[in-house]
Amino acid sequence: MARHGGRGWYGKVVGAALGVTLLAAGASVWTAQAGGVSSPRKTTSAARDAAVTPVAMTIVHASDKGARGVNITVDDGPDPVWTPQVLAVLREYGVKATFCMVGTQAQAHPDLVKQVVAAGHRLCDHSVSHDTTMDKKPEAYQSQEILGAERMITEASGGVRPMYYRAPGGAFTPYSRQLAASRGMRPLGWNVDSKDFERPGTDAIVATVERELPNGPTLLFHDAGGDRSQTVAALRRVLPWLKQQGYSFGFPVR
Repeated sequence: MARHGGRGWYGKVVGAALGVTLLAAGASVWTAQAGGVSSPRKTTSAARDAAVTPVAMTIVHASDKGARGVNITVDDGPDPVWTPQVLAVLREYGVKATFCMVGTQAQAHPDLVKQVVAAGHRLCDHSVSHDTTMDKKPEAYQSQEILGAERMITEASGGVRPMYYRAPGGAFTPYSRQLAASRGMRPLGWNVDSKDFERPGTDAIVATVERELPNGPTLLFHDAGGDRSQTVAALRRVLPWLKQQGYSFGFPVR
């Protein structure tokens, strides 16, 4: 799984906000225990956790549409410029997608989170600050990043919880997968990295998807982190092409 460098572009933008977020997350619904691959420990009322059903901690790639299914996943938003454009393209072609949202972005743009939910798409926890070195950090830090984003996304959506957790840059650990799964968020990987984050040009993005599709059904795009006009243009070509090839659009299995 590709990493998009260092602590990610959010580090410079939301550094100050992160400090507040981490303090708030410290009072989250679970407390990370030290050492090994420790189990999360419940710290709040059973009423809140009653609605949470644990899921498998293995990283999922498969589509609920079966062998001819594909999963469109969109990372790093929501963004006030690009998320509405991505939503418009998905709506035009009748496609549902999974939006892997950064906690601070969801907190800043709750209207967009609600738009994503209202359109029938699914939510995914993509951490508080998009730190691609999370797998090198202590469990307490991983817990703050995952649970803080879960809270931010759920509050921004009006109560709809994320169904998946995607580690920034694929920086999963056994602990982070176990923690996410205990909160009902299936760890989510990808098979096809469109490389749209690098802005190589629309033709290059489309060519990468067409070439890499045999690798598996879960496709990775981005709706934030810079100018995503190439992503929007590529989706306008990729989505009808996939339909022409006989693929159906689904969600990652849980």
